[in-house]
Amino acid sequence: MKKVLKNVSFVFLLLKMCIIFGQESSTQKRILIDVGHGGKDSGAIGINGIQEKDVTLNIANAILKLNKELDTPLDIYLTRYTDTLISLSDRSNLSKALKADLFISLHCNHSDNANARGVEVYVGDKQSKYLDESTWLAFQLQTTLNKRLGFESRGVKFANFQVLRETMDYCSAVLLELGFLSNQDETSYFLRPDSITSLALVIWECLIENIKSYERIGD
Repeated sequence: MKKVLKNVSFVFLLLKMCIIFGQESSTQKRILIDVGHGGKDSGAIGINGIQEKDVTLNIANAILKLNKELDTPLDIYLTRYTDTLISLSDRSNLSKALKADLFISLHCNHSDNANARGVEVYVGDKQSKYLDESTWLAFQLQTTLNKRLGFESRGVKFANFQVLRETMDYCSAVLLELGFLSNQDETSYFLRPDSITSLALVIWECLIENIKSYERIGD
């Protein structure tokens, strides 16, 4: 059955953010958005040749643009700003160098099953003082993407991904698998600029709303 994914209202979001900003402290939280793949590493290649590296960069740039347009409590950096290949270790090392409060890695999924769909959120599977905060944020992201945009929830999962393993000793860290490029409906969604904007808005809003969840332990 065809499922229609939703867009969100920017005006409504701005009004909501005004209330949230008034309730938060002025201390900025540093967020490193890890833009999956890049350069010769295209990542998943989906229907009509859509490439994961392009989708993740489009989403990350939309989040960055939105954050720059408003006076927010988020200080956002990207692991790559162009179609460049960055090693996994360099991505993790950057989070340490920046003293990031949160590392969020953006990816898209792929399956041989054309009906596979939905969002998965991953947390590292080793012990860390940031494990609880990472897990809590992962559930918030999963729920928000489902309620606001209509993406099916495939669950919060634990995995030994290198970027999570090498980052979670320094800050909270999650990895998002944002839908399947092998699914016709979800690929069509990613091909629309307004959909990319909506997805960026919802991720950014979730980070703003849950900013206190990644307060540094010991601060």
